[in-house]
Amino acid sequence: METLVTLESFIRSAQSSSFSAAARTLGLTPAAVSQNVARLETNLGVRLFQRSTRGLTLTESGERLLREASSGLEVLQTAIANVAMTAGQPAGTLKVSMSPAFGQNFVLPLIGDFLTRHPGVVPDWHFDNRPVDIINEGFDAAIGGGFDLPTGLAARELARAHIIAVAAPSYVAKIKPPRKPADLKDFEGILMRSPQTGRIRSWPLRNRAGEQVAVEMRPRMLLNDPEACTHCAVMGLGITFTATLNALPHLQAGRLVRLLPDWHADIGPISLYYAGHKQLPAKTRVFVDFILDSFKRQGLARQLSAC
Repeated sequence: METLVTLESFIRSAQSSSFSAAARTLGLTPAAVSQNVARLETNLGVRLFQRSTRGLTLTESGERLLREASSGLEVLQTAIANVAMTAGQPAGTLKVSMSPAFGQNFVLPLIGDFLTRHPGVVPDWHFDNRPVDIINEGFDAAIGGGFDLPTGLAARELARAHIIAVAAPSYVAKIKPPRKPADLKDFEGILMRSPQTGRIRSWPLRNRAGEQVAVEMRPRMLLNDPEACTHCAVMGLGITFTATLNALPHLQAGRLVRLLPDWHADIGPISLYYAGHKQLPAKTRVFVDFILDSFKRQGLARQLSAC
């Protein structure tokens, strides 16, 4: 009978096509994961992977084992986590993805309270500016926008993602502040390239009357990270468009001021994503409930609204 760790080593390696990636997920060394898979192959008498310098490729036997074992492993892990909860507290490693700015400004400040309530849960939080594959990358949950919502994945909206124009007070003092979006073409823009496509991002702005206009600015800098754009604006290097979640701490501290306050772009929801099946592990359930309750109490949707 194979142990859970042996089977999970195989499943995570198959999902990521890498012993190293599986090791990071499991908190083991790549050598330990490789040994677990080799032990499983020996016990079954079949080869599960074709190994090469490019990575791992499943054999026909490996594909069959992955197909038939992965769902069973999830059921067993859920059962173990739920037993831990009934015995006292939820327990286990909680792997969550979120953007660096959102995580550091809005989630990390809550971690002390969460750990006090659930000391058996070990946060394994990843700060990524990308939509992760929650299922295949082994995440328990993710917070962000732009995620595909395949069957079996649930989403709870936390706030809307609004884009606004901001600049440092020192920069605004040197210019005649824009009164309408068309005025922005005369100013130095700190523009953002999409990390996925390499294209310069542009957001059509709307006002409360429902009017929509495209915006153009003269490029002063091109960056591919929203936090970098925001910090360059704080340095007084120009005007940038950034999400309210990136700008809010600087607006509150007076390091940035908002321009064109009647205009913004709505780029969709910021949501909490997790597996939607009924047997949700206790560690994930308490995290989901905690985040939803905490963000409701602190009025996150109102804080991040550009309206």
